This record gives sequence, C-alpha cells and structure tokens, in this order.
Amino acid sequence: MRTQADSEVQNDDELALLQRVAEKDREAITELYRIYHARLFKFVYRLTNSYTAADELVNDIMLVVWRNAADFRGESRVSTWIFGIAYRQAMRRMSRRQMRLWPWKDPDELASAGNRDLETEDWIRRGLDLLPAAQKLTVILVFYLGLSYTETARLTECPVNTVKTRMFHARRKLREFLEDSADAQREDRHERRHERSEG
Repeated sequence: MRTQADSEVQNDDELALLQRVAEKDREAITELYRIYHARLFKFVYRLTNSYTAADELVNDIMLVVWRNAADFRGESRVSTWIFGIAYRQAMRRMSRRQMRLWPWKDPDELASAGNRDLETEDWIRRGLDLLPAAQKLTVILVFYLGLSYTETARLTECPVNTVKTRMFHARRKLREFLEDSADAQREDRHERRHERSEG
C-alpha cells in the first residue's frame, strides 16, 4: 500500500519531469506520457465509452500538457493538474459530440469477470445512468478513480462542499435505485417459482 511519503516522492519526480517539459524536453514529455497514458485512457474511456475518442483525447491532453507545462504553479499535485486538463478536454468533446457518460469497467476486466460481476456492474451502471451528469461525474471521479473530495473539487473547478453535496445526493439516489431494483428482482424470482410450482 502506497504511503503519503511515497505519494510525495512520486509527485516530486513528476514535478521535475514537468519542469523539463516546460523547457521543451522531448524525453521528459515521452516519460510523462508513459506514466500517464493508461490512467488517462481509462479515465476518458469511462467518460466517453469510445476507444477512438479516448485515444484521441489522451494525445490532446498530453499536447496541452506540453504547451502549458510552464503555467503549472504547484498549487496542486501534478496528477490533479493533468486530470483537470483531461476532464476539461473530455467535457468539450462530449458537449460537441453529445457522448454519454458511461462508467463501464475496462474490456479486459469484463472479459475475465464472471456472470455475477457483469450483472452487478450492469446494475450499478443503470443506476448511474439515472443520475444528473454532475453527480455521475463526481461518483466516477471519487469512486472509480479514487480522488479525494478536494482533488475532485480542483479538477471540476467547484467548491469542496458542492462535491460533498453531489456525492450525498448521488449515494441516496443510487441506494434507492438499488433497493427498488433488488425488490423487483426478488418479486420476479418469487413469481417465476410460483409459476413453476403451479405448472
């Protein structure tokens, strides 16, 4: 398990890389791309549900990092700054093309998952689809990506209390949906058993 000290060392290493990127060091941007590619791809894929869009967006994000590295002031972690760029790029892409937010697991995870896992994932996805976009994004950032409320607030450029409020309402709505859905499934199973016993 990574400690706070490990996270600080990692951020210091990434900060040194970003400073080299600001000086237009191509090896530094290549290394930063290697570090962030998989995480950025997962993030934007969960937002867009499109391999093509995710692939294009990762390149767009890293181009923005290349162009704007000198503007980074160190007020947040390097990762928060980069994911903030990713969030804004994905939002622009989705508003242009009307893409849906779609927090599915990675295809490799799905391929290895059992039927019960797939059913659970589908169940949760259907609940998330009922949430307003801002609440859904907050759940993806906090639950799926593991960002703190503070990091989520910085990334989405809203107050921490707004993030907390969105999570509160999202959890309540998800709990209601999941409870209603579970009740419906129990009733459906009961009816099928009853039909079999009568037949």
